[in-house]
Amino acid sequence: MATYVPDATNASEPVGTRPISTAAPEFRALKQRVNQLTTGMGKNKIINGKMEIAQRGTSFAAVVAGQYTLDRWRFSSNTTSAVITVSQQSDVPSSNEFQNSLRLAVTTADTTIASTDQVNIQQRIEGYNVRDLIGKTFALSFWVRSTKTGTHCAYFQNSAQDRTFVVEYTVSASNTWESKTVTVSGGLITAGTWDWTTGTGLLVGWTLAAGSTAQTTAGAWQTGTFFATSAQVNCLDSTSNIFAITGVQLEVGSVATPFEHRPYQTELALAQRYYEVGGNENIYSGYANSGSAYYDAVRYAVVKRATPSTIVFSDVANVGFPNSAPTLGSNNASGFYAQKTSNATSTAAYFQYSWTSNAEL
Repeated sequence: MATYVPDATNASEPVGTRPISTAAPEFRALKQRVNQLTTGMGKNKIINGKMEIAQRGTSFAAVVAGQYTLDRWRFSSNTTSAVITVSQQSDVPSSNEFQNSLRLAVTTADTTIASTDQVNIQQRIEGYNVRDLIGKTFALSFWVRSTKTGTHCAYFQNSAQDRTFVVEYTVSASNTWESKTVTVSGGLITAGTWDWTTGTGLLVGWTLAAGSTAQTTAGAWQTGTFFATSAQVNCLDSTSNIFAITGVQLEVGSVATPFEHRPYQTELALAQRYYEVGGNENIYSGYANSGSAYYDAVRYAVVKRATPSTIVFSDVANVGFPNSAPTLGSNNASGFYAQKTSNATSTAAYFQYSWTSNAEL
């Protein structure tokens, strides 16, 4: 039988010999752990898992289905009568590792969940960033605080939402931060419709309530759109209820490693690939001839995932131009031109404006 022979000069080595069949599993586990710890920057597929980037604001009352809140975090719901406020909070686990959390607070309760009801908070991950999860077990780790104890569910879906993997986790103590890890054994599959480029590659969500048509069995890929199992508690049944998460990390491997703390500017740049805010510093200045159109060129801080679907302008100040927001001259993933027509001839004309650019999934 083959044996592993320790280095006798190394005091940390075990004494004696061991069969390879015994040591091999330990070596495999050690190799996986080393690979995870040395993955470095980018092991976490989640953007803004610390809930610190909030370009749109920090509080969103009466959120509606499809609304983005903190950067990269999207509220999803169907038919529920519940009303929810999503906000950035400084309430965090006692470890002091994080300084912000994302909270959903119920302001109008839904005590009876209909068959088609579902409410969840989700992140949509770009296809380029998850292709390496095909066939590879991955782990989702996070901190959660929920008023409701008992079984909660998270889910993973493909771009067409025709394949779903639901996982269960248990909240043991009410309104207490608890660390959780769930895994998807075998990783992503290729059955169904997946986008491995600039579209939605993977949806990851945390369910607050789900009716019977949104329920399935946990622990395996299912055909269809599901959000929970039948054991999912109703987090919407009281206006005293909250549900909060922070420290969210999704990584290759069956073992959750320490949270990847990326620099703030790095995290902001990752978020700006999907949404960016331009401040009041955007300005055209120079000569203006009444009735002529003038343009201001803006290059994004980060190249967008795709040509932004929406650019919203706000007027700030003007000389030689009307007091109205500029219009879009042209637009691509790298930047845009803002256009305005002068209403007075001036050698010291200018128009000043702010903008937001949306290329979300």
